[in-house]
Amino acid sequence: MRYATLGNTGLIVSRLAFGAMTFTQGNRDNGAIFKVGEEVADQLVGQALDAGINFFDTADGYAGGESEILLGKALASRRKDVVIATKAGFRSGPPPTQSGLSRRHILWSVDQSLQRLGTDWLDIYIAHREDPFTPLEETLEALDAVVRSGKVRYLGFSNWSAWKVAAAMEIQKANGLAPFTHGQMYYSLLGRDVERDIIPMMQRYGLGMTIWSPLAAGFLSGKYTRETLSDPENRLSGFDLLPFDKEQGFALVERMRPIAQAHGASVAQVAIAWLLTRNAVTSVILGASKPHQLEDNLGVATLTLTAEELKTLDDATPLPLVYPNWFAEKMADQDTRKTLGR
Repeated sequence: MRYATLGNTGLIVSRLAFGAMTFTQGNRDNGAIFKVGEEVADQLVGQALDAGINFFDTADGYAGGESEILLGKALASRRKDVVIATKAGFRSGPPPTQSGLSRRHILWSVDQSLQRLGTDWLDIYIAHREDPFTPLEETLEALDAVVRSGKVRYLGFSNWSAWKVAAAMEIQKANGLAPFTHGQMYYSLLGRDVERDIIPMMQRYGLGMTIWSPLAAGFLSGKYTRETLSDPENRLSGFDLLPFDKEQGFALVERMRPIAQAHGASVAQVAIAWLLTRNAVTSVILGASKPHQLEDNLGVATLTLTAEELKTLDDATPLPLVYPNWFAEKMADQDTRKTLGR
């Protein structure tokens, strides 16, 4: 297993992380996602630990907090050896106060997560989404408070826009507040939007980036066909959240198969290996509901793609430019040509 420091911190995390979103203690509304009980959860966590993974991710919104409970139980004997990240911001109960990133909800949520995880501290606490109803300053001051209390070591954000993160970083710096260390974002061969503004912003502030859904909700495992997309056993049947063109996806998978075959690897391993070559990526979160799925994904640790193969994947998934990105690129090209006298 390879390791990296998270952003500008000294926190060492494995480049492959384990995501516990599928863990549940019982029947939940969305069985396509929440379907791993305690016995299999213990087995998956054990597999991850044996492979050298030290970074585990969950959230209070996963299966109504049951994911945190099962992950905490599975890691109880190894707590000092691992890095645990959890999140807050999604609705965690019927009352209108149990949602968002208000001071009240953050201070309440962190205590609830500590109790469910069975730990005295959280290595990483992540603002799971933007909150359009709470002033940004209130959220940042509340996050600073949970760090100063000793309940949280590091802060992160997830699914935030570039402008809001930049504003937050400046507010944190100006007021001596605990800063964000990284962002947990969606990034895959079928979803490269972060390359426009998110990644340049992160690099400007020295932020790390962890990746959720590197296989585009399982689509890049290569197991789907046009006929099985709606199969209730498949994650996409209950998590068709990601806005990508399915036909483009099928075409991409067909271009990935020869690369996988050349390495004796799976399509999923190729998709993850591509992400691990991106300079901005600190760690890729692996989600699995079955041991054989996790075993396959872990196989990426020994896979190295060639420069030609990486170019093939890049060329197959071009990111359309949007304004003002296309304008900035055209102006940069003109300046380059004038500078070089072309």
